[in-house]
Amino acid sequence: MFENLSSRLSGVVKTLRGHSRLTEENIQDAMREVRMALLEADVALPVVKQFVAEVKERAQGKEVVGSLTPGQAFIGVVYEELTRLMGAQNDALNLAAVPPAIVLMAGLQGAGKTTTSGKLAKFLKETQKKRVLLVSTDVYRPAAIEQLKTLAAQIEVEWFPSDISQKPVDIALAALDYAKRHFHDVLIVDTAGRLAIDEAMMQEIQALHVAVKPVETLFVVDAMQGQDAVNTARAFGDALPLTGVVLTKMDGDARGGAALSVRHVTGKPIKFLGVGEKLAGLEPFYPDRLASRILGMGDVLTLIEDVQKTVDQDEALRMMKKVKSGKGFDLEDFKAQIQQMKKMGGMGALLDKLPGQLSAAASGQVTDKAVARIEGIINSMTPQERQKPELIKASRKRRIAAGAGVQVQEVNRLLNQFEQTQKMMKQFSKGGMGKLMRGMKGMLPGM
Repeated sequence: MFENLSSRLSGVVKTLRGHSRLTEENIQDAMREVRMALLEADVALPVVKQFVAEVKERAQGKEVVGSLTPGQAFIGVVYEELTRLMGAQNDALNLAAVPPAIVLMAGLQGAGKTTTSGKLAKFLKETQKKRVLLVSTDVYRPAAIEQLKTLAAQIEVEWFPSDISQKPVDIALAALDYAKRHFHDVLIVDTAGRLAIDEAMMQEIQALHVAVKPVETLFVVDAMQGQDAVNTARAFGDALPLTGVVLTKMDGDARGGAALSVRHVTGKPIKFLGVGEKLAGLEPFYPDRLASRILGMGDVLTLIEDVQKTVDQDEALRMMKKVKSGKGFDLEDFKAQIQQMKKMGGMGALLDKLPGQLSAAASGQVTDKAVARIEGIINSMTPQERQKPELIKASRKRRIAAGAGVQVQEVNRLLNQFEQTQKMMKQFSKGGMGKLMRGMKGMLPGM
């Protein structure tokens, strides 16, 4: 995501190095590159024109302050304008209503409405302690109703039954009545989608909106559609009083134009980003954090929040006590750390939030495939071998390699990495933080 845009903007910064100030001439050259980068990222043309004009006006003649280079000064202007373009600040869900607060999900078929409904229910349950009820009014696709039922079971929230013989408005009103009588805080209504916008679809969702009077009407759109996503959002915005947008599939091979365009074109805030198929893959949208990612500066705040949200605090405390007691860090602990990382969305999601240089250094070597291979090798060991890796000699290595489907060299590499990690943990237990930080270089699995 944004890889091409990030590399283009990094190139702009390099071309500005060596200049004492930002002038009309060097700004003109830089803005030409920025314009091309945005168009290649499938950003809507009116958005590109306005963005380029505003950056140029602010950057032109801007004096270099302190130790900042012209490139850094320019990227600061671009960062501020990107943030402003995408909404300046996070727009949270407004659930201030007499319970149940109703959230209506709208969008085309295939955009990820049903999955996003499940993700949102999980998000509200875990972060805001809301009692959520899910209902599907998609009477055209029985599979969609079953999918929502399955998702509700997975995240342990209540699901209101519906079937294809019912009318969407009747389903929604029955679910609303049930939610009131059973004291639910939030009712999420998943609606039907079409392959393209049509009159019948719009009339149906307008009738639903009138019937249930939602406090939030969210438009779910596939970020990989580029400018089509923006056009579709505009059409839904004309038919419904949308309160926000959810961009899904942000981890796909998308160029990012929708994220930069949709707020400007529709006037509606982006409220969430959908990442991956896992039900934990829903992030509140922070324009400043995404701007930071686009410019290769990473998103450490979101990474910290992911850690706080997904890491088992009891397990982390147990690990800390074990390390401090000097009892040693074994391969079972190593495997537990890998599993915690997988809960955060895997290496891809983690690296995407690291600053550019760190992410680039690790991305080619620390892949989800490499991590899965390490986990497979550890799974091929006996419990005794995991607790005492020093027992693993040549014959055991051959057995473990055969069990994991890898070469013996892979087992040797893992054991060497683990030995280095053990040494690092011992330094930590002795309070050698400086040594620990130096020792962390190359410690990520697979590097």
